[in-house]
Amino acid sequence: MGTRVAVMAVIAQSCDSAEQINSILHEYSEYIIGRMGVPYRDRSMNIISVALDAPQDKINSLAGRIGRLDGVTAKTLYSAS
Repeated sequence: MGTRVAVMAVIAQSCDSAEQINSILHEYSEYIIGRMGVPYRDRSMNIISVALDAPQDKINSLAGRIGRLDGVTAKTLYSAS
């Protein structure tokens, strides 16, 4: 199965979900090219960007698991090829 390059944007409305997000990301670490987290203290939220190279079903699974956490939103943008 081929892989796709994608960027996932994650917005966590509170710091309470950080441990769960990190645990899930660790499970998919073999597919992660890099990640950057930015705490937005003025709004008490965290913004995370994750670059991936993985089979599409793995990317969808990761986005779904993270997006189901309370107060967390995840959206994915795929490369054209």
